[in-house]
Amino acid sequence: MSATETYDVVVVGSGAAGATAALRAHEQGLSVLLIEKAHKYGGTSATSGGVMWIPNHGLVESDDNKDKTLEYLRSLIKVPVQEDRLHAYLDNGPEMVRFVQSTGVPIFPAPWPDYYTDAPQARADRSLVSDTLDGRELGDKFPLMREQFTRFKLMNRYAMDLGEFFTISTKGQGWIKAILKIIWRYWTDFSTRRMTRRDRRFTQGGALMGQLFKQIFQRGIEVRLDTRLDELKVTDGRVSGVRVSHFGRGYEIEAKQGVILCAGGFEWNQALRDRFFPVPGLTRHSSTPEDANRGEALIAGMDIGADTEHTQAGWWIPTMHMPMPTTSNFEEIHQAAFDVGRPHSVCVNRNGQRFVDEACSYDDFGQAMVDDQLKTGANTPCWLVFDATFRSKFTAGGFMPTALMPDSRIPPDYWDHYIFRADSVEALAKKIHVPVDALKGTVANMNAYARSGEDPEFGRGNNAYDQMFGDPTVTPNPCLGPIDKAPYYAVAINVGDLGTKGGLKCDANARVVDGNGQPIPGLYAAGNNSGSPFGNVYPGAGGTIGPAMTFGFVAVNHIVASRSNTAAEATDVEAVA
Repeated sequence: MSATETYDVVVVGSGAAGATAALRAHEQGLSVLLIEKAHKYGGTSATSGGVMWIPNHGLVESDDNKDKTLEYLRSLIKVPVQEDRLHAYLDNGPEMVRFVQSTGVPIFPAPWPDYYTDAPQARADRSLVSDTLDGRELGDKFPLMREQFTRFKLMNRYAMDLGEFFTISTKGQGWIKAILKIIWRYWTDFSTRRMTRRDRRFTQGGALMGQLFKQIFQRGIEVRLDTRLDELKVTDGRVSGVRVSHFGRGYEIEAKQGVILCAGGFEWNQALRDRFFPVPGLTRHSSTPEDANRGEALIAGMDIGADTEHTQAGWWIPTMHMPMPTTSNFEEIHQAAFDVGRPHSVCVNRNGQRFVDEACSYDDFGQAMVDDQLKTGANTPCWLVFDATFRSKFTAGGFMPTALMPDSRIPPDYWDHYIFRADSVEALAKKIHVPVDALKGTVANMNAYARSGEDPEFGRGNNAYDQMFGDPTVTPNPCLGPIDKAPYYAVAINVGDLGTKGGLKCDANARVVDGNGQPIPGLYAAGNNSGSPFGNVYPGAGGTIGPAMTFGFVAVNHIVASRSNTAAEATDVEAVA
């Protein structure tokens, strides 16, 4: 292959997997190029919560260990997975954390319960986060970091860390003070306000990716934006580089040691959704950056014979859509991950029936939507039904509580299109075309459950994860409040996603394998363009980013070990000669 440029390693994609791989490659003495098709770096990870699920991480004293984690995971995983790959993740995750910390990235534990708190060996200390970053530390690269969605910002403008988000969204103790502090901090930052509307505080996924790229830029690692992967180049049976394009100009880059694909999933490719998902859903219901992850890396791998796994599942999350602020002809997606489980509400399918513990993990909620759609044909979308008490306290996707967004401020064209309102449950049922008696019966049942504190149908509020997002002022169950104060509201909920769980099939060393299970020389993958080590399970907060970073780290380790072995073999041959 003729190429004008040559690197030891080419990393495709600038999310958490790609950034970790690029850092590791540089620290191991390899020349590395990181390419990103978007005009901003950070990938989907920069728009996420920025949490990493790394069991037995060792950052605090704990009795967690590999065996306990395996017991937890094996109780949940219901599809065939690669056992050695699962072990590789658990063995290398803590090593990856220590490496990333050694480069200068601050990482610390977050008290977030595993998503299946009733499963054996579930814990609340396996999730990790990074510290908030002052974006100005990135210098002239500050504006080029992919920005958080407006849904993660206060009033579509002000950055919030996870602690501030949960305090404000649940109206926890000091929530008004938290809002005032955020606004004051933003408007007294005079130097940044003269430069950009953007908040200089990088929080959540922006914090993690900002910290990683701070180290990347300090080391002079080349990050090439607006550069799309078109195909993988193969020479003598080995992946030897990539063909890319930049504003239509195609060219080739040689990778002497390997190509690491970290380019995200295929959730924005409708043809692939239709091919792989049992309930395809629409690309526009995804909550990842619009039209970003179209499966280019997956397609490039399949074109040279790569196998796939777990492509039938997404990292599900309930979403809703509404017009973009000031741009009514365009819509944006809002996550409703925690909204659907708040007290004074219920979720029903189009038959007016419940189908899930609404306060469960967002991935389980999405899977329940898929299962119910396959069973009844009356889901996707479903309905979040709530009363005036809920409306005054909580968000419903993009609709803020009445203190921030009273009904009078909702544009008239939103009513009965994006949000529905009626003076009675019966009238609301007619508006959303749900059987009246069924919805009345469901609401009556929920009101009875609120009084008793027990949900005999689905056990809503019976575990620590559910209760984490309830309202502690509601008793006897913080997740169950009566739906009895008019007016009544409904919002349509889509089966959205945080990306795809399946992709290129990889082995324990992150090598992409072919249909016979044999590694394709020179080709590695990590993150959502590869299959999850957990199959179709989302075990805890950070279950996407933790493995993504770990297998980016593992891929480079294998490249280095392979190079060392080749050099040693060459030395042995010379000695014999």
